Amino acid sequence: MFERLSRSWQLVKASAAVLQQDRKLVLFPLISSMAMLAVLASFALPVMGWMVFSGGSDQGSAVADSTFYAIGFLFYLTQYFVIFFFNAALVGAAMIRLDGGTPTLADGLRLAASKWTSILGYAAIAATVGMVLRAISERVGFLGRIITGLLGAGWTVATYLVVPVLVARDVGPVEAVKESALILKRTWGENLVGQAGLGVAFALIQFFVVVLGVALVVGAGTSGSAILIVLSIVLTIGAVLLSFLVHGALSGIYAAALYRFATQNGNSQGFDTDALRSAFVVKA
Repeated sequence: MFERLSRSWQLVKASAAVLQQDRKLVLFPLISSMAMLAVLASFALPVMGWMVFSGGSDQGSAVADSTFYAIGFLFYLTQYFVIFFFNAALVGAAMIRLDGGTPTLADGLRLAASKWTSILGYAAIAATVGMVLRAISERVGFLGRIITGLLGAGWTVATYLVVPVLVARDVGPVEAVKESALILKRTWGENLVGQAGLGVAFALIQFFVVVLGVALVVGAGTSGSAILIVLSIVLTIGAVLLSFLVHGALSGIYAAALYRFATQNGNSQGFDTDALRSAFVVKA
């Protein structure tokens, strides 16, 4: 187990080295986050207005429930499309970099745009799964919620490489889901260990950033300077947001490198071939 964690950490460091060479890859999760906020606002404001207008009346509850689920599905669909689109742009740009090229922001966006129908199809599948799991969790007890949580985690695991598949191959969303699950099935799934490592590492980073930020704000508060207080708050929020963006960029680079090796057995610039090979040992 410790050996696998060590290998995964090597791959994470290699991902960080790629990001260091091409820092503009952070722009993809930044644009994605801004687009997601725009989508949230575009759905939240009309829904809030509708709720105020309806006044919480019980009349036509069946119609209201149907409308709620329809709006919920559209929200899931739109959010997933935004997430997958910019993730595809990130993975596409990362693959160009791993091939030794110098990708631009436009290169990644152009590649994602060329796959928009498949991305939309995958977003529809993910939205359906999300709505089904949510509906089940709302109608079952505590044990049922645990089961639906496990099902959701299993879906996340099985579809981890769907975006790299869509970017690298001319296949539909269903075929991409099948291929992602097949790659996971026939390997030890080192990518999961690496992603867990990334998650834990950045959770710790964000925790310490928040702690240091609170200490900074308290220190600024003792000075009695409003400018210092505002500045310390802005710096803390900025540091947390930056850690989220870097985490997103590293995740995309990591997934791109693992997929390329798992399917092509080729080299990825900046990644140790032996480490990649050890990450995908075929199960007996």
